[in-house]
Amino acid sequence: MLLTITVYCYTVIAFNFFRKFYVSEEDEVVDQKCHDMLTCFVFHLYKGVRAGGGIGDEIEDPDGDEYEVYRIIFDITFFFFIIVILLAIIQGLIIDAFGELRDQLESVKENLESNCFICGIGSDYFDAVPHGFDMHVLKEHNLANYMFFLMHLINKDETEYTGQETYVWNMYQQRSWDFFPVGDCFRKQYEEELSGGGSAS
Repeated sequence: MLLTITVYCYTVIAFNFFRKFYVSEEDEVVDQKCHDMLTCFVFHLYKGVRAGGGIGDEIEDPDGDEYEVYRIIFDITFFFFIIVILLAIIQGLIIDAFGELRDQLESVKENLESNCFICGIGSDYFDAVPHGFDMHVLKEHNLANYMFFLMHLINKDETEYTGQETYVWNMYQQRSWDFFPVGDCFRKQYEEELSGGGSAS
């Protein structure tokens, strides 16, 4: 939008002061690139923005013309503000957007590799024993098993649900994931039972 507005401002200046530079004659056919505002604007937006050196590459040179100095200023500022600055800003925004997406993907990947997706407990807790985290996410909290269970509920007749399935299905319909054992696992429960039994004895 900023690029379009800036090009339109240059179009107004060109239409009012430099229109003669946009008229070219070839084989007695007059090519008027700026005979009205709409045509002039489209020409600047299509040709001027795509030209490597700006609009000055697409129209006649001002050599010896009374408006030569003003045309030089017009061409240079068009090149500087539109080709150099605005297009660089647009390219930078695009690159930043892709970079942000890549960073988000890396963050998600790193989080999945260092934390259990189901309970959220870090790998440091499970790796106190060899291959503890790998066995935990493979056996105890396997994401695929949870997905298969949800697909089982979706495909199963609601009248045949067990009490547990009914509870999970109601939570799923409300898009509530409280049935996930966040911050809890069998090992943690086992350790708590041992510590509780030890204190009681």
